[in-house]
Amino acid sequence: MATVSNHFPSELKRELHKALAGLESFEECAFLGYPNYANVGDHLIWLGGLSYFIDTLKVKVKYVSANIDFSSNKLEGSLDNSNCPIFFCGGGNLGDLWHEHQIFREYVIAKYPERPIVIFPQAIYFKDEANLKTARQIFNAHPDLTLVTRDQYSYQSALKYFDQCKNILAPDLAFQLADMPGLSSNFSRRSSILYHCRNDSELDQSSSPQTIDFPDLRIEDWLSFQDENAPRSLTFGGIQRIFSQSWQQGELLPSQWISQRIWKFFHPYAGKFKSLPLARNHLESLRYMHYGVHQFRQHQLIITNRLHGHILCVLMGIPHVVIPNSYHKITSFHETWTNRVPFCKLVTHHSQVKEAAEELLDTYYPEKFA
Repeated sequence: MATVSNHFPSELKRELHKALAGLESFEECAFLGYPNYANVGDHLIWLGGLSYFIDTLKVKVKYVSANIDFSSNKLEGSLDNSNCPIFFCGGGNLGDLWHEHQIFREYVIAKYPERPIVIFPQAIYFKDEANLKTARQIFNAHPDLTLVTRDQYSYQSALKYFDQCKNILAPDLAFQLADMPGLSSNFSRRSSILYHCRNDSELDQSSSPQTIDFPDLRIEDWLSFQDENAPRSLTFGGIQRIFSQSWQQGELLPSQWISQRIWKFFHPYAGKFKSLPLARNHLESLRYMHYGVHQFRQHQLIITNRLHGHILCVLMGIPHVVIPNSYHKITSFHETWTNRVPFCKLVTHHSQVKEAAEELLDTYYPEKFA
């Protein structure tokens, strides 16, 4: 196959650092919004945030929480003074499509006007004008709120509606994981093609699985969604459950289950996270990341309508076709940051998928067509 030259993750990591270089210096902080659910993409973002604090800024993360278990008493007891900032995890939930995340952010922003607050790279999307008005009032009332957006559409929206905030444009925080050990791909053993297809409110119905005409196409969302109930420890009962559920379904092979545990506890990044508050959560994020890496590694080509399906392919150097989701998130991000990636093709309609996929296969696997 043709070699995939992949300097893009490192380039985007440098762009991320350059964009965030203007943040005020600090020695310790709180990091909110841990993804206590199985979406691999959000765990990539979370791990990127932790790595940014530890490796790039070299600061102490004194308090972390998911939305559901946030405690103002614990936060205030963990930070030494009122100048210590609060950071929110990035993602695609600044708006009202995933409204519970936005409600939590607004609560904390309104509660802590005396603390600097930074929202890591987000996509902005509001369906309801009333919800946008509420967010606008709360965000603009805070005297020291930095809003980082990850695509030009969101950045322009931030400049328009959140004009009293400090607005920054930066790549997704997952690119902090560029050059992370374990992301390399073995092309020689791959032969299948995956349609990595979401099945939620962000799915553009015009690209539902039945619309994609491609032979022998495997269709999956993140496998972590299917295996949320897989056992976490190697007990006799756990082994029985693996055999009776996951292994028989062909979704979690014994070798992968073992590999997950090795990655979770012995990956070079695991040692960085064990000294942080809620270390167990961060190790779970590593386990979820392994799900995505292992899933993608099985395929020679990936078609995806998830932004972090696209981002993980870029990180791993996997040829892929990107299909837009239900709003601007993917197309604007691609136009802003990844349009020069040669092993990626963005299509605007499902009818273009087959041609784009065949062009990538012909470029990167020419021996298959000889």
